[in-house]
Amino acid sequence: MNTGKYVFAQVADFIPRYEFDCIVKKYNGDYHVRDLTCYNLFLHMMFGQLTVCNSIRDICLCLKAHQRILYPLGFRQTVNVSSLSRANRDRDYRIWEELGYVLIDIVRPLYRMEPIPDVFLPGWEIFAIDSTTISCSIKLMTWALGKYERGAVKMHTMLSLRGSIPTFIHITHGKWHDSNFLDVFEIETWAIYVMDKAYVDFEALFRINEHNAYWITRAKNNMKYEVIDTNYNIDESTGLRGDYTIRLTGPKPKKLYPKPIRMVKYYDAENDEDLTFITNQTDISALQVADLYRNRWQIETFFKWIKGNLTIKALWGHSENAVKTQLWTAICTYLIVARIKASVKDCTYTITEVATLLSVSALMKMDLVDLLTNPDNNLLDQNQNVNELTLF
Repeated sequence: MNTGKYVFAQVADFIPRYEFDCIVKKYNGDYHVRDLTCYNLFLHMMFGQLTVCNSIRDICLCLKAHQRILYPLGFRQTVNVSSLSRANRDRDYRIWEELGYVLIDIVRPLYRMEPIPDVFLPGWEIFAIDSTTISCSIKLMTWALGKYERGAVKMHTMLSLRGSIPTFIHITHGKWHDSNFLDVFEIETWAIYVMDKAYVDFEALFRINEHNAYWITRAKNNMKYEVIDTNYNIDESTGLRGDYTIRLTGPKPKKLYPKPIRMVKYYDAENDEDLTFITNQTDISALQVADLYRNRWQIETFFKWIKGNLTIKALWGHSENAVKTQLWTAICTYLIVARIKASVKDCTYTITEVATLLSVSALMKMDLVDLLTNPDNNLLDQNQNVNELTLF
């Protein structure tokens, strides 16, 4: 890459421009547009995400202050706050949604061989499912109904545990129950889906089973069952307390899930907590079931990092279209950063650390490969959130 290019301009080179233009044409995104084309709008939004701007006003202020270098950065023209706000409100969010899935198709294969901590299951597709809630004002965003008469937006996410790459995202109002997410994504054969007890919907779980896929979740405390088989070959020094085959006995659950289920009991010594897992996966060891659930923390880390480092904690618009535009541009930015990391072979940093380096170096002129393989030691110190978050 040209060392004379700004870092942000080099980041923009990783946008799949041909596919992006096809999507814009599909939705007539540039119809009757003179200055703020969809590509220029995305550059504005990506700049705001990478540099962690708190508002649209901050984006316009920063770009106006660097008016002389806009063209080398990739911007053809900057716009005022009202123009950018209207564009977020009116441009179809499906443009950024489809761009996100294009990037997912590009990035996922790059991390297909990434190992999962403490789990050796080569060739298996393993996903974590969860949601994060973003609070908002119900008076300003009447469409975003939440609990207790408050406003909220939910981002339901399916994350590949190989590389922490989001593979499916569904954005809803706050009252939309998490378990409904199991009805909207396409089930991959032979994949393993790891989720918490909020997703215990036996009808949906049985549908996953019938698609020759697997699920792992925690049992609810009031689940009624009978033990039909016990595996006594377990090592309690690993934390395992039981490995059983059970049958549901509750009137409704036993009709919704008529087949036997595996139950694994595990003691988490670090948190002094007894955990009970249920799954339809019988080909792996009981300890691997517990380790797979432990790795579900990756999606919690993804949510905490993306809300703390990319700008989705503070919403830049009030309409449903503006909110979905912001969330999808945040996801697209994350995927572009992941693509950059995978393209630099000698890069030893995590995706979050790469994003930090790009954030503090966006307006610098230096080679992107040099930045990610031999950065100034002080660059990472400029961001306090660079360390990976841990839940265990």
